Amino acid sequence: MVDKCILIVAKELEKRLHDPDWVIVDCRFDLADREAGRREFEAGHIPGSVHLDLERDLAGPVRPGCGRHPLPDVRRLETRLGELGIGNDRTVAVYDDANGAIAARAWWVLRWLGHDRVRLLDGGLARWQSLGLPIEAGESRPVPRVFEATPRPELVIATDEIAATPDAAADLNLLDARDGRRFRGEFEPIDPVAGHIPGSRNLPFTSFVNADGTWRSLGERKAQLLEALGGDPEADWCVMCGSGVTACHLAISGVEAGLKEPRLYVGSWSEWIRDSARPVATGDA
Repeated sequence: MVDKCILIVAKELEKRLHDPDWVIVDCRFDLADREAGRREFEAGHIPGSVHLDLERDLAGPVRPGCGRHPLPDVRRLETRLGELGIGNDRTVAVYDDANGAIAARAWWVLRWLGHDRVRLLDGGLARWQSLGLPIEAGESRPVPRVFEATPRPELVIATDEIAATPDAAADLNLLDARDGRRFRGEFEPIDPVAGHIPGSRNLPFTSFVNADGTWRSLGERKAQLLEALGGDPEADWCVMCGSGVTACHLAISGVEAGLKEPRLYVGSWSEWIRDSARPVATGDA
């Protein structure tokens, strides 16, 4: 049974700090400084939290032809989750610095592994601290649990399907969560090629959050998704971004809104451009 209640507010999460059926996961990560998330965790985190690293835990090694954050190895991650006290019987709450961009990937990866009992802290650590809620420093010492993964390949879409025909991206309702400038090819700070997959549509994940990092109302987010999907609440759809991370933000809103759960293009733009023969579009369309 899919739990459509994903976001959790700080005051509600505070009530779960000593609940043995819950585990809280800090997902902070900085692409510009890959050790920053771990350092910040050790300096201060929500009490009892454990840390998952985007590149060490939530993604696998980069191989020729794949994107920047490929799927992690299932068995290796099973072990890692168990070491952190994450068992199949526990509810997991994930958070990052503010808007959920990285925490959303943790939510999606756990869901891909068959674990639906995952919540995301609305507003992240920034919101938690703004309310004066407790913080602790140092390492956590979780009690190990057993986590058994049941991967869901139906939640993933691969490059071959998107590249199958010139109209595939449009027919698949492929939504790109990147910033509009990157989508239009005006600016590309990370990948060597700018632009987007022809036929994909732009819906920046940042349009789903307020200035303080909290998420906009579900009604507002659902309206944006429906507009991007041509008003069809029964449409099949897919999501992508630069490397399959922030696209998970759109997936959360879709699940909460009761739309069909989208498939994630894990490789996303960073994989698409590995082959120069694949078409690239610029501008709004």
